[in-house]
Parts: sequence; C-alpha cells; structure tokens
Amino acid sequence: MARLRGALLFLATCAFAVEAVRVKRQAEGESSKKEDNFEAELCKDKDAGEWFRLVAGEGDNCRDVIQCTSSGLQAIRCPAGLYFDIEKQTCDWKDSVKNCKLKNKERKVKPLLFTDEPLCQDGFLACGDTICIERGLFCNGEKDCADGSDENTCDIDNDPNRAPPCDPAVCVLPDCFCSEDGTTIPGDLPAKDVPQMITVTFDDAINNNNIELYKEIFNGNRKNPNGCDVKATFFVSHKYTNYSAVQEMHRKGHEIAVHSITHNDDERFWSNATVDDWAKEMAGMRIIVEKYANLTDNSVVGVRAPYLRVGGNNQFTMMEEQAFLYDSTITAPLSNPPLWPYTMYFRMPHRCHGNLQNCPTRSHAVWEMVLNELDRREDPTNDEYLPGCAMVDSCSNIITGDQFYNFLNHNFDRHYEENRAPLGLYFHAAWLKNNPEFLDAFLYWVDEILSNHNDVYFVTMTQVIQWIQNPRTVSESKNFEPWREKCVVDGIPACWVPHSCKLTSKEVPGETINLQTCVRCPNNYPWMNDPTGDGFF
Repeated sequence: MARLRGALLFLATCAFAVEAVRVKRQAEGESSKKEDNFEAELCKDKDAGEWFRLVAGEGDNCRDVIQCTSSGLQAIRCPAGLYFDIEKQTCDWKDSVKNCKLKNKERKVKPLLFTDEPLCQDGFLACGDTICIERGLFCNGEKDCADGSDENTCDIDNDPNRAPPCDPAVCVLPDCFCSEDGTTIPGDLPAKDVPQMITVTFDDAINNNNIELYKEIFNGNRKNPNGCDVKATFFVSHKYTNYSAVQEMHRKGHEIAVHSITHNDDERFWSNATVDDWAKEMAGMRIIVEKYANLTDNSVVGVRAPYLRVGGNNQFTMMEEQAFLYDSTITAPLSNPPLWPYTMYFRMPHRCHGNLQNCPTRSHAVWEMVLNELDRREDPTNDEYLPGCAMVDSCSNIITGDQFYNFLNHNFDRHYEENRAPLGLYFHAAWLKNNPEFLDAFLYWVDEILSNHNDVYFVTMTQVIQWIQNPRTVSESKNFEPWREKCVVDGIPACWVPHSCKLTSKEVPGETINLQTCVRCPNNYPWMNDPTGDGFF
C-alpha cells in the first residue's frame, strides 16, 4: 500500500514538473514573442544600416544608438566627449551635434517613379501623393511637389534626369573624355608612352606663414624633363591672403584656382548651398583674386570646395554658368589602377565616396580633376586593407620622414607602373612647414624622381587637361607647347613692398583685416556681397 502511495506521489510530482516546464516555456515563448514584436515594431521603418536612439536627450542618451541587423539589435556608445549625430550617422564632437532630441533620421516621402500601371503622361512623373509634374522638375534643387518628394530620391542611381553612362562613340576629345571604369588612358596610348604627370596642390591662404616654404620648394633648381621649372596649383581662400604673393606665384607660372571667400566652417553649408551661394563664394573669389593679384589672363578656371565637401548639381551648375573649366573636389575610393580625370557630361565612373557626400547626378560641361585616394599602408604587399586618404596630411599614420618617403614611392609606383593616371599630392602648407622631417623627405623624393626619370612632369591642373585634350607621347611632350608656357621665369616681382590695407566690412563686423596687394587699396575689405571692395553691394 505504502509502495502504491509513493508511486502515485512520484507520478503527481512528475506531472507537476512537466506542467511547470510547459508553463515556463510558454512564458518564455510569449516573452520571446514580445521581444520579437518589439524589435519588429522598432525596425519596421528603418533603412538598412541606419542607427537610431531608443531615448532622446542630452548626456549619455545622445551617445547611445542602436541598429537593426539580421541577428538582432546592435548597440554602440560614442566615446567620451562625442555625441552621435543622427543626420550624419556618425559620432562627432559634442558642440557639433544639434539633434540629440531626435530619435530617428528625418523620414522623407519618396516619389512614385516605378508603378505597375503608369500614373502620368509621357514627360511627367508622379510625386508621393500621385500628383504628376514635369520630369525635368525632379531633383532640380527646388521642391515642386507639395510633399517635397521630387527632391528626396536624387542620388546617381535614382535621379530621373541623371547623366547617362559613358558612351565613347559620343564622348570624343578634345571636349569630352570618359571611360566605363575611369581607368582608360586618353588617346589609347600604351602606358609606357605616357608621361607620368604629378599634380602638387596647396589649399587655403597664401601669406607670410607659407611664402618662404613655397620659395624653398619652387626654388628654380627643380626642372621637368623639358627644362621648365616644376609647377603647382594653389587653391586660394580669401581671408588673410597676401595678394602680392599670389601675383608673384602666378608670375612664376603656377596656377591660381579658387577655394572660396569665407571657407565656411559648417561642412553642411557646402553640401546644401544654392547655385547663388556657390556663385558668391567661388565667382566672387575669382573677382577678388583677379583684381587684387592683378591677374588679367583669364587663367583662374579651377574650383575646390572647403573640406572637400561636394555641392551636388548646384555647384556644377554654377561652374557652367560662371565658365569654370574644372572642379577638384570629388574623391574616388582607393583603387588599382587609379582613375584618370573625366568630364561630367556622362555618369561618374565611380561611386560617390565619402560620408554624406552630395555628388552631382546630372550632365555638366565641366572637367573633374578627381582626387584618387592614396594608399597609406606601410607594407602594401602584406598589410591588410586600410581605407585610403585624399589629402596627404589626412594620412594620419605617417609619423616619420622615412615613412613619408616610402609612402610617396609606393603611390608613385601604383600610378607609374599601371595606367600612369596623374598622381595627385594634395597638401596644406602647415603640414610640411610644421614637420621639417616631412619637408626634407618630400624634397629629397622630388629631386630623386626628377633625376631618375625623363618621363615625369610636375604640372598644374590645367596643364593635365591640356595634355588629355591633346595626348602626346613621352618624346613629344618635351616640346608640348602648353607645358612650355612660363617655362623659366626670371625678372623681379610686381612690387617689392605691397600696400598694406587695414580694412573693415559690414559683412565681417568687429574685425579690421589686413589686405596686402600691389594695386590700390579698396574702400572696404572685399567680401561676399562686395567682392571688389568698392562699397557697392
């Protein structure tokens, strides 16, 4: 009897345990289901890879973001001192982040470009609210749809008015140059017959901080194989520039191009600037530099945007309207072989590279002196992949002169031994001036390259375009006329002692700024709405 009672008790205990497990599993299932539902609800309207906040607000809330992935939610926290910028989708300095109160990126209504049944007549496309407007109004920089959807899907793959892919039968030199992947040599010359062009550029003001550096680099002793002095291109911004020094660089045969009047520190300004903003900044800068450096030969034809922030179709529309020849702002990701410059009549031969860049999508009559990223690996044969860098001084892993020398040699070989696309070395003068070891390595390398090669030329941006328009072999390049202009320049500067003009402007309140020039001092400090300085806004 006792044995029977024990067996019944054991069975009852088992039944209870089984029920408990079932209830627990059910609870876990429901909990898991709730988690899945919560996750699905969170992720239902998020783009792939989009980071968002669970809780908005300052402090740690602004550092914390999560992302939906195939394996569940993934969380990150920005390092101390940084906040997460929801619009830029990256960690940034606290003071630069203005959207801590936003949980998500702004949701934009998309136009109805692709539907099962056509919604509009030929030549028209549908806004997000099904209203039809002319095709040409899409992605023109102005919101023509009531819901603004005509300006919300405007990248190079979706703009209904985008430039077509390269067509070599239509795009012919001298006015047009393109290739499917951007690596084709102009004129189909064999690589061994192509002179290796090197474009050295410097950005920002030319003044007493860097004039001596430029004199040391371009001292008249460094000669290209045609016997002419090596040349460079200077993208000049206005504030603090000594225009008598600009005049002297131009007299010596270097190219002067524009880098804006204000050098506005807000990178988003350049991404979103209107055609008129771009005209005031760049065409205005050309007026200033032509007047106060007394440049009368219409040679100021190049543009580079501050911070390499591309201004999309608005920037390139301005360049067409203001008759600029080329831009040198767009960066191409590190690739072997590197890319040749191209015209913007056809689609760019590479993706729009960089964080939140606004690349042009339409056809424009402008050359792009594309910035090929440089390979910064110390041992390119064995080191794992590292992202490239466009400006030399942004290659942050270069610490010693020897590293810099090896870096220059490796990147030279990448161009010289492949398709001989121009090698761009883009600097800010302070990087060389403040690091004498880097300057010594650079000058040693330049001298070594010139002494060891009879087919390498240090030329300006415009001289590269002149060669592409009229390709010449290595032997023909020695007598290539555009490369012999201002071959060796002697003589004296336009003025030994420039006028030092202490000036103010209503547009720059509270500042007295020194403008140095060989021409007469203006009434006001030249600025956006008064580029001549005459006081006529």
